Amino acid sequence: MTDTKPVVERVQTGIRLEKRILKVLKAIAEHVDISLGDLIEGIALHNFEGKCPFSPEMVEKIAKLKEVYGLDLKASDSHHLIEREN
Repeated sequence: MTDTKPVVERVQTGIRLEKRILKVLKAIAEHVDISLGDLIEGIALHNFEGKCPFSPEMVEKIAKLKEVYGLDLKASDSHHLIEREN
């Protein structure tokens, strides 16, 4: 059995995210000791295959983090968010 890891090319990007979502994502990444970019890549790859990226225990942890950061948005809110004017 070979233990080769895929070689990838990463690019720098400037994406805008909802503030509380970003806080929760950063907290998750810190909790599992990976970079924010690695976390987002993992979430995307799991979702591309129709798989949940998180264990039931992690889903519980995420629910607590959402409470801490006041994140009350749901999946159904996706693509319906309106940005606050400054």
